Amino acid sequence: LVSGIILRRPPPRRLVRLAEPKPCLNVGGRRVVEGSSMAATEAADPDSLRLFLGLGLSESKARETLRNEALSASLRQAALQAQSLLGSAVDKTLGTLLYSVASRLKDPKHLGFLVEYIATKKIVTDLQVNAALEYIKSHPVETIDPTDFDRFCGVGVVVTPEQIEEAVEAVISKHRAQLLSERYRFNMGLLMGEARSKLKWADGKIIKNEVDLQVLHLLGPKTEADLEKKTKAPKVRAAEPDKKGKMAVMENGDVYQETKSLMEQLRGEALKFHKPGENYKTEGYVVTPNTMNLLKRHLEITGGQVRTRFPPEPNGILHIGHAKAINFNFGFAKANGGICFLRYDDTNPEKEEEKYFTAIRDIVEWLGYTPYAVTHASDYFDQLYAWAVDLIRRGHAYVCHQKVEEIKGHNPPPSPWRDRPVEESLLLFEDMRKGKFAEGEATLRMKLVMEDGKMDPVAYRIKYTPHHCTGDKWCIYPTYDYTHCLCDSLENITHSLCTKEFQARRSSYFWLCNALDVYCPVQWEYGRLNLLYTVVSKRKIIRLVEAGAVRDWDDPRLFTLTALRRRGFPAEAINNFCARVGVTVAQCTMEPHMLDACVRDVLNEQAPRAMAVLEPLRVTITNFPEEHKTIDVLVPNFPADENKGFHKVPFQPTIFIEQSDFREVPDKGYKRLAPGQPVGLRHTGYVIAVQNIIKDSDGCIRELEVTCTKSEVAEKPKAFIHWVSDPLVCEVRQYERLFLHKNPEDPAEVPGGFLSDVNPDSLSVVEKALVDRSVSGAKPFTKFQFERLGYFSVDPDTTNAKLVFNRTVTLKEDPGKV
Repeated sequence: LVSGIILRRPPPRRLVRLAEPKPCLNVGGRRVVEGSSMAATEAADPDSLRLFLGLGLSESKARETLRNEALSASLRQAALQAQSLLGSAVDKTLGTLLYSVASRLKDPKHLGFLVEYIATKKIVTDLQVNAALEYIKSHPVETIDPTDFDRFCGVGVVVTPEQIEEAVEAVISKHRAQLLSERYRFNMGLLMGEARSKLKWADGKIIKNEVDLQVLHLLGPKTEADLEKKTKAPKVRAAEPDKKGKMAVMENGDVYQETKSLMEQLRGEALKFHKPGENYKTEGYVVTPNTMNLLKRHLEITGGQVRTRFPPEPNGILHIGHAKAINFNFGFAKANGGICFLRYDDTNPEKEEEKYFTAIRDIVEWLGYTPYAVTHASDYFDQLYAWAVDLIRRGHAYVCHQKVEEIKGHNPPPSPWRDRPVEESLLLFEDMRKGKFAEGEATLRMKLVMEDGKMDPVAYRIKYTPHHCTGDKWCIYPTYDYTHCLCDSLENITHSLCTKEFQARRSSYFWLCNALDVYCPVQWEYGRLNLLYTVVSKRKIIRLVEAGAVRDWDDPRLFTLTALRRRGFPAEAINNFCARVGVTVAQCTMEPHMLDACVRDVLNEQAPRAMAVLEPLRVTITNFPEEHKTIDVLVPNFPADENKGFHKVPFQPTIFIEQSDFREVPDKGYKRLAPGQPVGLRHTGYVIAVQNIIKDSDGCIRELEVTCTKSEVAEKPKAFIHWVSDPLVCEVRQYERLFLHKNPEDPAEVPGGFLSDVNPDSLSVVEKALVDRSVSGAKPFTKFQFERLGYFSVDPDTTNAKLVFNRTVTLKEDPGKV
């Protein structure tokens, strides 16, 4: 007994006997189940088929139309109305216009209005039909003003032959010199386009005939030269991009590299998104009698500004897929002069921690975006609760006592409490808020069926867990399905951008806003970004950490954004990668080497050069110039652009080179140091030649003694190698793919599960690598190119006593990985 209400489960439902299979019909040589929609259409009244054929439709098109019940009903209505107005059959010209209207008109209540205009010859061209449909789309609820409609659709506008002749004559006069020069090689479509822009409602065929006639009068008949195939001229580019398709872009006084299509991809015109305030023009958007008033109020608040939001759950670290979402939401707003909110979807206090709130904002700002405002779903808990009460009062929600296990799955049983009285649900919902139920004993559910067939999604559930922001104020928390669209509405979001898996929730998104009669944004879906050879699931990353396969969320072998930053991936490279992938509807699964290529592009421009040796071999120069104990060698920070400065490194009689840069017995084609084969030392101006090989008791080479010669007098060597002298000792961590297979989560590819697929060689540590002193004092995340080795970044584990470097990427992609 709760609040005086006895909770009784209604009597069990009776089993229903399955119907007998229906017999089949033979229609057009095909077997069709009697009573099915196909049978109904194929065996439809032959009068409908004759009617559609009479409109000028081919037989195949007419039959195809009959299979679409909604379209055939609209077309039948239009044809019969036109016949009654004309008093005769409809000719093919009118039939084409009627079919265009019936197949494209979304709101059938205006069908009769348009059919009358077509039948009475007020609308006579496809151009006018397009205008009429656009007008109706732009006025979804208002009564149509015939005068305004006629003006918009060019009704009654008569374009005379004289007007067409004058317009074409003016266009040809404008381009006369170029026409005489290029003759029939000139782009005649340009003349057509300019003439049509002057006479919007003129018949295109008549304009074309007039253009052809006047061009012939000016140029005369085509000659043999005119008939020769035109050679294609090379394309002229406004600015020359580099081979990677990037352009230098100036923003706020700084020059940075941007994939040239980034802004074009994100502009509203390119994406064909609706304009702010024109939500009703979107496919599937539900228009209510109050929609236009709500949109008007929305525009008064936003001033027609694009508004987006990035709404992560603060229960884990963002990964590479989130980078696309961040770029899309913030980038789309920026490209269209709008704003983007960072809104934490903090509706599940059991899994939320302060470190995740901090890390998410840190990553967003690291990627170069500043939120217009940082908000939380919990900021709106009071309003969301009030709306939930209103939803119950409107008869759209009810308190349910089914267990979680009962409502899971694809086909759960309907709730026996779905039709309980409104007042009863109001009292029970209040009791939920007051903590009179245990967790799982009651939920608030919405009365709707989602696109994926899920029935009555949960709006509120009970959780006796203190909240990060609201403390112990609430013991009931709203779900994503309830919260998301209403927070979008409260923040006047114009474009609610989300990944494709949320498409099944679009109908519930529209339904809930309209059920509460509040402003309804538009949800747009795009394909999520996935990478091969990795996992990004929070649950699976935790298992990797627990199993000791990785250190933590920021282990550089993972593809969380904190891990990529620690490894040394620049934010610009991640943004460029997202731009190259593009905004697609289909899900994208990319190879990691494509991301690596973006990293190389950026680091090549940003990472100063240094020299490091991972496997040192001691080399003593026996004839080092006696007057010098140390020579300071100037090394360019960026060899391709010495204007970016130099740094000094010491050159002494003892140097260290890579063990792999010396062979006692060289293989064929080996060009580096060997007995009788000198090499140059980079940046020194000296060539060295081996004089003596010193080995230890095990026969391993311990040291080389060499002589040096000035480059100007020595024979040009086959190769130049890097070296270090008086170096710093550092630790270098080198990374390979964490998993051996492309799809470690696929049981068909990895039957033993993703943990069994961990690459045992994904991390190798060089504890006593040597690096030149130019990197001394480098701070964490500082990036360098170690010549001939790759790009490296200072790890946060670095101390005053020891530098630690992560290898970000090699200089070139390993061909075996591509």
